[in-house]
Amino acid sequence: MATNTWPQPLKDWVTKCLQQINLLPEPIKSEAQAELKDKIANAYAKKTMWTIDWSTQELECMKPKTAKRKVGVDTTGNPIKKTKKSTLAASLLSSETDDRLQQRARRFEREHEIERQKQSGQHQSPASYYSRHVNQAPPQSSLESRMSGLTTSFSFTPRPVKGQARRKYMNSSMGYDESEDVADPNVIDWDRYTIVGKSTNLFKNYLRLTSEPDPRDIRPYHILQQTLTELKRKWKEDAKYPWICDQFKSLRQDLTVQRIKNEFTVQVYEIHARMALESADLVEYNQCQSALRHLYELGIPGKSEEFLAYRILYMLHTRNRSDLNRLMSSLTPQIKANPAVKHALDVQAALATNNYHAFFRLFMNAPNMGAYIMDHFVERERISALCVMSKAYLSLPLSFIANELAFDTPTDAHTFLFNNGAAQYVVPKNGGSGGSIADGTKMIDCKAAHKPLLTTSEKFARRVNIKGAI
Repeated sequence: MATNTWPQPLKDWVTKCLQQINLLPEPIKSEAQAELKDKIANAYAKKTMWTIDWSTQELECMKPKTAKRKVGVDTTGNPIKKTKKSTLAASLLSSETDDRLQQRARRFEREHEIERQKQSGQHQSPASYYSRHVNQAPPQSSLESRMSGLTTSFSFTPRPVKGQARRKYMNSSMGYDESEDVADPNVIDWDRYTIVGKSTNLFKNYLRLTSEPDPRDIRPYHILQQTLTELKRKWKEDAKYPWICDQFKSLRQDLTVQRIKNEFTVQVYEIHARMALESADLVEYNQCQSALRHLYELGIPGKSEEFLAYRILYMLHTRNRSDLNRLMSSLTPQIKANPAVKHALDVQAALATNNYHAFFRLFMNAPNMGAYIMDHFVERERISALCVMSKAYLSLPLSFIANELAFDTPTDAHTFLFNNGAAQYVVPKNGGSGGSIADGTKMIDCKAAHKPLLTTSEKFARRVNIKGAI
Protein backbone atom coordinates (compact mmCIF):
# COMPACT_ATOMS: atom_id res chain seq x y z
CA MET A 1 0.00 0.00 0.00
CA ALA A 2 1.88 3.05 -1.28
CA THR A 3 1.45 6.27 0.64
CA ASN A 4 1.43 8.33 -2.55
CA THR A 5 -2.08 6.98 -3.21
CA TRP A 6 -3.41 8.23 0.16
CA PRO A 7 -5.76 11.21 0.23
CA GLN A 8 -4.29 14.43 1.61
CA PRO A 9 -6.64 14.57 4.71
CA LEU A 10 -5.41 11.11 5.69
CA LYS A 11 -1.77 12.22 5.38
CA ASP A 12 -2.44 15.27 7.56
CA TRP A 13 -4.24 13.15 10.18
CA VAL A 14 -1.40 10.59 10.32
CA THR A 15 1.18 13.37 10.73
CA LYS A 16 -0.83 14.89 13.58
CA CYS A 17 -1.20 11.50 15.31
CA LEU A 18 2.49 10.70 15.03
CA GLN A 19 3.42 14.01 16.62
CA GLN A 20 1.14 13.25 19.58
CA ILE A 21 2.35 9.62 19.84
CA ASN A 22 5.98 10.71 20.14
CA LEU A 23 5.09 12.53 23.36
CA LEU A 24 3.57 9.45 25.03
CA PRO A 25 5.39 7.03 27.37
CA GLU A 26 6.67 3.76 25.89
CA PRO A 27 3.84 1.30 26.80
CA ILE A 28 1.11 3.63 25.51
CA LYS A 29 3.24 4.68 22.53
CA SER A 30 3.44 1.10 21.15
CA GLU A 31 -0.29 0.59 21.68
CA ALA A 32 -1.09 3.83 19.82
CA GLN A 33 1.19 2.93 16.87
CA ALA A 34 -0.49 -0.48 16.53
CA GLU A 35 -3.96 1.06 16.65
CA LEU A 36 -2.96 3.62 14.00
CA LYS A 37 -1.80 0.88 11.61
CA ASP A 38 -4.97 -1.17 12.18
CA LYS A 39 -7.21 1.84 11.54
CA ILE A 40 -5.49 2.62 8.23
CA ALA A 41 -5.53 -1.06 7.17
CA ASN A 42 -9.25 -1.41 7.91
CA ALA A 43 -10.04 1.70 5.91
CA TYR A 44 -7.97 0.37 2.99
CA ALA A 45 -9.68 -3.02 3.14
CA LYS A 46 -13.15 -1.46 3.23
CA LYS A 47 -12.16 1.06 0.51
CA THR A 48 -13.29 3.99 2.68
CA MET A 49 -9.99 5.92 2.69
CA TRP A 50 -11.49 8.61 0.42
CA THR A 51 -14.87 8.83 2.12
CA ILE A 52 -13.95 9.06 5.81
CA ASP A 53 -13.71 12.56 7.40
CA TRP A 54 -10.24 12.08 8.86
CA SER A 55 -10.27 15.44 10.66
CA THR A 56 -12.80 14.01 13.13
CA GLN A 57 -11.08 10.66 13.76
CA GLU A 58 -9.36 9.87 17.08
CA LEU A 59 -7.37 6.94 18.46
CA GLU A 60 -9.12 5.19 21.31
CA CYS A 61 -5.98 4.90 23.42
CA MET A 62 -5.40 8.67 23.21
CA LYS A 63 -8.86 9.75 24.27
CA PRO A 64 -8.96 11.32 27.79
CA LYS A 65 -10.28 8.91 30.37
CA THR A 66 -12.91 10.34 32.75
CA ALA A 67 -13.65 8.75 36.10
CA LYS A 68 -17.23 8.11 36.98
CA ARG A 69 -18.52 10.02 39.98
CA LYS A 70 -19.93 8.02 42.79
CA VAL A 71 -23.44 9.03 43.68
CA GLY A 72 -24.63 8.40 47.21
CA VAL A 73 -28.02 6.98 48.03
CA ASP A 74 -30.24 8.17 50.83
CA THR A 75 -32.43 6.01 53.07
CA THR A 76 -35.25 5.99 50.52
CA GLY A 77 -33.01 4.77 47.71
CA ASN A 78 -32.92 8.11 45.83
CA PRO A 79 -29.55 9.35 44.59
CA ILE A 80 -27.99 12.29 46.45
CA LYS A 81 -26.39 14.96 44.28
CA LYS A 82 -23.16 16.36 45.64
CA THR A 83 -22.19 20.01 45.17
CA LYS A 84 -18.88 20.66 43.49
CA LYS A 85 -16.26 21.98 45.87
CA SER A 86 -15.03 24.49 43.32
CA THR A 87 -18.52 25.97 42.90
CA LEU A 88 -18.96 26.30 46.66
CA ALA A 89 -15.53 27.89 47.06
CA ALA A 90 -16.19 30.32 44.22
CA SER A 91 -19.53 31.37 45.72
CA LEU A 92 -17.97 31.88 49.15
CA LEU A 93 -15.13 33.92 47.67
CA SER A 94 -17.56 36.05 45.65
CA SER A 95 -19.71 36.69 48.73
CA GLU A 96 -16.68 37.61 50.84
CA THR A 97 -15.36 39.98 48.14
CA ASP A 98 -18.71 41.75 47.73
CA ASP A 99 -19.04 42.12 51.48
CA ARG A 100 -15.58 43.66 51.83
CA LEU A 101 -16.27 46.08 48.99
CA GLN A 102 -19.51 47.23 50.62
CA GLN A 103 -17.77 47.60 53.98
CA ARG A 104 -15.08 49.75 52.33
CA ALA A 105 -17.75 51.87 50.62
CA ARG A 106 -19.39 52.55 54.00
CA ARG A 107 -16.03 53.56 55.48
CA PHE A 108 -15.34 55.96 52.60
CA GLU A 109 -18.80 57.51 53.00
CA ARG A 110 -18.15 58.07 56.71
CA GLU A 111 -14.86 59.80 55.84
CA HIS A 112 -16.59 62.09 53.33
CA GLU A 113 -19.24 62.92 55.94
CA ILE A 114 -16.50 63.81 58.44
CA GLU A 115 -14.86 66.09 55.86
CA ARG A 116 -18.15 67.88 55.18
CA GLN A 117 -18.77 68.34 58.90
CA LYS A 118 -15.27 69.76 59.30
CA GLN A 119 -15.91 72.39 56.66
CA SER A 120 -19.18 73.38 58.37
CA GLY A 121 -17.52 73.43 61.82
CA GLN A 122 -19.67 70.61 63.20
CA HIS A 123 -17.11 67.82 63.19
CA GLN A 124 -16.91 65.45 66.17
CA SER A 125 -14.24 62.81 66.60
CA PRO A 126 -15.27 59.16 66.14
CA ALA A 127 -13.10 58.01 69.03
CA SER A 128 -16.05 56.88 71.15
CA TYR A 129 -17.51 54.98 68.19
CA TYR A 130 -14.17 53.33 67.54
CA SER A 131 -13.67 52.28 71.17
CA ARG A 132 -17.24 50.96 71.35
CA HIS A 133 -16.54 48.34 68.65
CA VAL A 134 -12.99 47.31 69.54
CA ASN A 135 -12.76 44.85 72.44
CA GLN A 136 -9.39 45.93 73.67
CA ALA A 137 -7.99 49.43 73.27
CA PRO A 138 -4.42 49.62 71.94
CA PRO A 139 -1.74 50.46 74.47
CA GLN A 140 -0.98 54.14 74.81
CA SER A 141 2.00 54.87 72.61
CA SER A 142 4.52 57.62 72.82
CA LEU A 143 2.64 59.38 70.02
CA GLU A 144 -0.58 59.60 72.06
CA SER A 145 1.24 60.67 75.21
CA ARG A 146 2.95 63.51 73.39
CA MET A 147 -0.21 64.70 71.66
CA SER A 148 -2.28 65.94 74.57
CA GLY A 149 -4.43 68.15 72.35
CA LEU A 150 -6.20 65.35 70.53
CA THR A 151 -9.94 65.59 70.07
CA THR A 152 -10.88 62.36 71.86
CA SER A 153 -13.63 63.66 74.15
CA PHE A 154 -16.38 63.86 71.57
CA SER A 155 -18.81 61.21 70.37
CA PHE A 156 -19.71 60.32 66.84
CA THR A 157 -22.57 58.28 65.41
CA PRO A 158 -21.97 57.03 61.86
CA ARG A 159 -24.64 57.72 59.31
CA PRO A 160 -26.28 54.49 58.11
CA VAL A 161 -25.98 53.66 54.45
CA LYS A 162 -29.33 53.73 52.66
CA GLY A 163 -30.63 50.51 51.19
CA GLN A 164 -28.13 48.24 52.93
CA ALA A 165 -29.35 45.64 55.43
CA ARG A 166 -27.25 43.65 57.80
CA ARG A 167 -25.59 40.73 56.06
CA LYS A 168 -24.05 37.44 57.06
CA TYR A 169 -21.59 35.25 55.24
CA MET A 170 -22.97 32.12 53.60
CA ASN A 171 -20.81 29.76 55.63
CA SER A 172 -21.21 30.67 59.29
CA SER A 173 -18.82 27.88 60.24
CA MET A 174 -15.96 29.98 58.84
CA GLY A 175 -16.43 32.43 61.72
CA TYR A 176 -17.66 35.41 59.70
CA ASP A 177 -20.74 36.83 61.35
CA GLU A 178 -21.30 40.48 60.44
CA SER A 179 -24.30 41.48 62.50
CA GLU A 180 -23.21 45.15 62.52
CA ASP A 181 -20.60 47.43 60.95
CA VAL A 182 -17.38 46.99 62.90
CA ALA A 183 -14.41 49.31 62.41
CA ASP A 184 -11.38 47.53 61.02
CA PRO A 185 -8.66 47.60 63.72
CA ASN A 186 -5.99 47.25 61.03
CA VAL A 187 -6.95 50.60 59.45
CA ILE A 188 -5.57 53.70 61.18
CA ASP A 189 -8.28 56.03 62.42
CA TRP A 190 -6.61 59.31 61.52
CA ASP A 191 -9.35 61.37 63.15
CA ARG A 192 -8.09 60.20 66.54
CA TYR A 193 -4.78 61.91 65.79
CA THR A 194 -6.12 65.20 64.43
CA ILE A 195 -4.35 67.97 66.31
CA VAL A 196 -6.02 71.06 67.73
CA GLY A 197 -3.42 73.73 68.38
CA LYS A 198 -3.05 75.55 71.70
CA SER A 199 -0.54 78.29 70.88
CA THR A 200 -1.70 81.91 71.01
CA ASN A 201 1.34 83.44 69.28
CA LEU A 202 0.44 85.35 66.14
CA PHE A 203 3.85 84.94 64.51
CA LYS A 204 6.09 81.90 64.46
CA ASN A 205 9.20 81.07 62.44
CA TYR A 206 8.94 78.22 60.00
CA LEU A 207 10.75 74.99 60.98
CA ARG A 208 10.57 71.77 59.03
CA LEU A 209 8.98 69.03 61.14
CA THR A 210 11.30 66.15 62.03
CA SER A 211 9.03 64.53 64.66
CA GLU A 212 5.38 64.47 65.73
CA PRO A 213 3.98 68.02 66.03
CA ASP A 214 3.31 69.31 69.54
CA PRO A 215 -0.12 70.98 69.98
CA ARG A 216 1.49 73.57 72.25
CA ASP A 217 3.45 74.87 69.22
CA ILE A 218 0.51 74.84 66.82
CA ARG A 219 -1.84 77.80 66.47
CA PRO A 220 -5.60 77.03 66.38
CA TYR A 221 -7.90 78.11 63.60
CA HIS A 222 -9.05 81.44 65.10
CA ILE A 223 -5.45 82.48 65.83
CA LEU A 224 -4.43 81.66 62.25
CA GLN A 225 -7.17 83.97 60.98
CA GLN A 226 -5.74 86.79 63.08
CA THR A 227 -2.25 85.97 61.79
CA LEU A 228 -3.35 86.32 58.15
CA THR A 229 -4.92 89.70 58.86
CA GLU A 230 -1.71 90.98 60.48
CA LEU A 231 0.48 89.62 57.67
CA LYS A 232 -1.60 91.44 55.04
CA ARG A 233 -1.32 94.65 57.02
CA LYS A 234 2.45 94.31 57.36
CA TRP A 235 2.83 93.57 53.63
CA LYS A 236 1.02 96.82 52.82
CA GLU A 237 3.40 98.62 55.19
CA ASP A 238 6.30 97.46 52.99
CA ALA A 239 7.59 94.58 55.11
CA LYS A 240 10.52 92.49 53.88
CA TYR A 241 9.47 89.55 51.69
CA PRO A 242 11.82 86.94 53.27
CA TRP A 243 10.17 87.45 56.66
CA ILE A 244 6.64 87.50 55.18
CA CYS A 245 7.37 84.32 53.21
CA ASP A 246 8.68 82.55 56.31
CA GLN A 247 5.53 83.49 58.23
CA PHE A 248 3.27 82.25 55.44
CA LYS A 249 5.09 78.92 55.28
CA SER A 250 4.61 78.56 59.03
CA LEU A 251 0.91 79.42 58.67
CA ARG A 252 0.50 76.84 55.89
CA GLN A 253 2.23 74.23 58.04
CA ASP A 254 -0.19 74.79 60.94
CA LEU A 255 -3.10 74.39 58.55
CA THR A 256 -1.68 71.15 57.19
CA VAL A 257 -1.00 69.40 60.51
CA GLN A 258 -4.52 70.26 61.70
CA ARG A 259 -6.04 68.99 58.42
CA ILE A 260 -7.83 72.28 57.77
CA LYS A 261 -9.02 72.49 54.16
CA ASN A 262 -11.61 75.18 53.57
CA GLU A 263 -12.02 78.60 51.97
CA PHE A 264 -9.61 80.12 54.47
CA THR A 265 -6.92 77.64 53.39
CA VAL A 266 -7.48 78.60 49.75
CA GLN A 267 -7.24 82.27 50.67
CA VAL A 268 -3.90 81.74 52.44
CA TYR A 269 -2.36 79.96 49.46
CA GLU A 270 -3.72 82.49 46.95
CA ILE A 271 -2.33 85.47 48.88
CA HIS A 272 1.06 83.81 49.34
CA ALA A 273 1.19 82.94 45.62
CA ARG A 274 0.50 86.57 44.62
CA MET A 275 3.18 87.84 47.01
CA ALA A 276 5.64 85.32 45.59
CA LEU A 277 4.88 86.50 42.04
CA GLU A 278 5.35 90.12 43.02
CA SER A 279 8.72 89.22 44.56
CA ALA A 280 9.79 87.05 41.56
CA ASP A 281 9.90 83.92 43.76
CA LEU A 282 8.75 81.21 41.35
CA VAL A 283 9.72 78.37 43.71
CA GLU A 284 7.23 79.37 46.41
CA TYR A 285 4.67 80.34 43.78
CA ASN A 286 4.88 76.88 42.22
CA GLN A 287 4.37 75.17 45.58
CA CYS A 288 1.30 77.33 46.27
CA GLN A 289 -0.01 76.67 42.76
CA SER A 290 0.25 72.89 43.24
CA ALA A 291 -1.59 73.05 46.58
CA LEU A 292 -4.31 75.28 45.12
CA ARG A 293 -4.88 72.87 42.26
CA HIS A 294 -5.58 70.09 44.77
CA LEU A 295 -7.89 72.32 46.85
CA TYR A 296 -9.87 73.43 43.78
CA GLU A 297 -10.33 69.78 42.77
CA LEU A 298 -11.93 69.17 46.18
CA GLY A 299 -14.61 71.70 45.26
CA ILE A 300 -13.46 74.46 47.61
CA PRO A 301 -14.32 77.84 46.03
CA GLY A 302 -11.62 80.34 45.13
CA LYS A 303 -10.06 82.26 42.24
CA SER A 304 -9.63 79.12 40.16
CA GLU A 305 -9.82 80.86 36.73
CA GLU A 306 -7.22 83.44 37.72
CA PHE A 307 -4.74 80.80 38.85
CA LEU A 308 -5.54 78.61 35.85
CA ALA A 309 -4.34 81.48 33.66
CA TYR A 310 -1.18 81.77 35.78
CA ARG A 311 -0.63 78.06 35.38
CA ILE A 312 -0.81 78.28 31.58
CA LEU A 313 1.66 81.17 31.53
CA TYR A 314 3.95 79.28 33.91
CA MET A 315 3.96 76.27 31.57
CA LEU A 316 4.83 78.59 28.69
CA HIS A 317 7.77 79.85 30.74
CA THR A 318 9.02 76.33 31.55
CA ARG A 319 8.18 75.09 28.01
CA ASN A 320 6.27 72.15 29.43
CA ARG A 321 4.44 71.46 26.18
CA SER A 322 3.12 67.98 27.01
CA ASP A 323 1.35 69.08 30.21
CA LEU A 324 0.17 72.27 28.52
CA ASN A 325 -1.46 70.37 25.66
CA ARG A 326 -3.09 68.00 28.13
CA LEU A 327 -4.43 70.93 30.15
CA MET A 328 -5.75 72.81 27.11
CA SER A 329 -7.58 69.73 25.85
CA SER A 330 -9.51 69.53 29.14
CA LEU A 331 -10.77 73.13 29.11
CA THR A 332 -14.46 73.73 28.50
CA PRO A 333 -15.78 76.62 26.34
CA GLN A 334 -17.09 78.30 29.49
CA ILE A 335 -13.62 78.31 31.08
CA LYS A 336 -11.99 79.49 27.84
CA ALA A 337 -14.34 82.48 27.79
CA ASN A 338 -12.94 83.81 31.09
CA PRO A 339 -10.88 86.97 30.31
CA ALA A 340 -7.77 85.84 32.19
CA VAL A 341 -7.82 82.35 30.68
CA LYS A 342 -8.52 83.74 27.21
CA HIS A 343 -5.52 86.07 27.53
CA ALA A 344 -3.25 83.17 28.53
CA LEU A 345 -4.49 81.07 25.59
CA ASP A 346 -3.85 84.02 23.23
CA VAL A 347 -0.28 84.22 24.55
CA GLN A 348 0.14 80.51 23.83
CA ALA A 349 -1.18 80.99 20.27
CA ALA A 350 1.18 83.93 19.67
CA LEU A 351 4.19 81.90 20.80
CA ALA A 352 3.13 78.85 18.77
CA THR A 353 2.95 80.96 15.59
CA ASN A 354 6.05 83.11 16.38
CA ASN A 355 3.87 86.23 16.26
CA TYR A 356 6.07 88.50 18.37
CA HIS A 357 3.96 91.58 17.55
CA ALA A 358 0.84 90.00 19.12
CA PHE A 359 2.87 88.61 22.03
CA PHE A 360 4.20 91.99 23.16
CA ARG A 361 0.77 93.63 22.79
CA LEU A 362 -0.60 90.90 25.12
CA PHE A 363 2.33 91.47 27.47
CA MET A 364 1.44 95.14 27.80
CA ASN A 365 -2.23 94.32 28.53
CA ALA A 366 -1.94 91.29 30.82
CA PRO A 367 -4.79 91.03 33.38
CA ASN A 368 -4.31 90.44 37.11
CA MET A 369 -0.66 89.48 37.78
CA GLY A 370 0.00 87.67 34.52
CA ALA A 371 2.70 90.15 33.54
CA TYR A 372 4.76 89.10 36.59
CA ILE A 373 5.03 85.58 35.15
CA MET A 374 5.62 86.85 31.60
CA ASP A 375 8.51 88.94 32.94
CA HIS A 376 10.45 85.69 33.39
CA PHE A 377 10.40 84.79 29.69
CA VAL A 378 9.94 88.14 27.96
CA GLU A 379 13.72 88.44 27.53
CA ARG A 380 13.77 85.11 25.70
CA GLU A 381 11.03 86.30 23.33
CA ARG A 382 12.78 89.62 22.73
CA ILE A 383 15.91 87.82 21.63
CA SER A 384 13.84 85.56 19.37
CA ALA A 385 12.07 88.56 17.83
CA LEU A 386 15.36 90.42 17.28
CA CYS A 387 16.77 87.37 15.47
CA VAL A 388 13.85 87.55 13.03
CA MET A 389 14.12 91.34 12.62
CA SER A 390 17.88 91.36 12.07
CA LYS A 391 17.51 88.76 9.34
CA ALA A 392 14.65 90.55 7.58
CA TYR A 393 15.97 94.16 7.65
CA LEU A 394 19.24 95.88 6.86
CA SER A 395 18.75 98.55 9.51
CA LEU A 396 16.12 99.61 12.00
CA PRO A 397 15.64 102.73 14.14
CA LEU A 398 16.08 102.18 17.85
CA SER A 399 12.67 103.76 18.55
CA PHE A 400 10.94 101.13 16.40
CA ILE A 401 12.56 98.30 18.37
CA ALA A 402 11.70 99.95 21.69
CA ASN A 403 8.04 100.29 20.69
CA GLU A 404 7.73 96.85 19.06
CA LEU A 405 9.39 94.90 21.90
CA ALA A 406 7.59 96.76 24.75
CA PHE A 407 10.56 98.68 26.18
CA ASP A 408 9.76 101.71 28.32
CA THR A 409 12.28 103.98 26.57
CA PRO A 410 14.79 103.73 23.68
CA THR A 411 17.52 103.90 26.32
CA ASP A 412 16.21 100.67 27.84
CA ALA A 413 16.28 99.07 24.40
CA HIS A 414 19.90 100.19 23.89
CA THR A 415 20.88 98.74 27.30
CA PHE A 416 19.27 95.42 26.40
CA LEU A 417 21.11 95.28 23.06
CA PHE A 418 24.39 96.26 24.67
CA ASN A 419 24.12 93.55 27.35
CA ASN A 420 23.59 90.95 24.61
CA GLY A 421 26.38 92.21 22.34
CA ALA A 422 23.98 93.49 19.67
CA ALA A 423 24.40 97.28 20.07
CA GLN A 424 25.75 97.63 16.53
CA TYR A 425 24.80 100.93 14.88
CA VAL A 426 25.12 102.23 11.34
CA VAL A 427 28.03 104.66 10.90
CA PRO A 428 27.06 107.53 8.56
CA LYS A 429 29.29 108.08 5.53
CA ASN A 430 29.55 111.80 6.25
CA GLY A 431 31.06 111.07 9.67
CA GLY A 432 28.10 112.34 11.72
CA SER A 433 26.75 110.90 14.97
CA GLY A 434 24.05 108.92 13.19
CA GLY A 435 21.28 109.97 15.53
CA SER A 436 20.66 109.92 19.27
CA ILE A 437 20.02 107.01 21.59
CA ALA A 438 17.76 109.04 23.87
CA ASP A 439 15.24 109.95 21.16
CA GLY A 440 15.62 106.61 19.31
CA THR A 441 16.81 108.01 16.01
CA LYS A 442 19.99 105.94 16.02
CA MET A 443 19.92 103.17 13.39
CA ILE A 444 20.86 99.59 14.26
CA ASP A 445 23.05 97.65 11.81
CA CYS A 446 20.98 94.43 11.59
CA LYS A 447 23.63 92.44 9.71
CA ALA A 448 26.27 93.10 12.36
CA ALA A 449 23.83 92.45 15.23
CA HIS A 450 22.44 89.17 13.84
CA LYS A 451 25.34 86.87 14.80
CA PRO A 452 25.60 87.84 18.50
CA LEU A 453 21.80 87.60 18.78
CA LEU A 454 21.89 84.01 17.45
CA THR A 455 24.59 83.12 19.98
CA THR A 456 22.50 84.56 22.80
CA SER A 457 19.35 82.73 21.67
CA GLU A 458 21.06 79.34 22.07
CA LYS A 459 21.03 79.55 25.86
CA PHE A 460 17.23 80.00 25.79
CA ALA A 461 16.68 76.93 23.61
CA ARG A 462 16.63 74.43 26.47
CA ARG A 463 13.69 73.76 28.79
CA VAL A 464 13.59 75.81 32.00
CA ASN A 465 14.06 73.84 35.21
CA ILE A 466 12.80 75.51 38.40
CA LYS A 467 14.59 74.40 41.54
CA GLY A 468 12.16 73.20 44.15
CA ALA A 469 9.35 72.79 41.66
CA ILE A 470 6.65 70.26 42.51
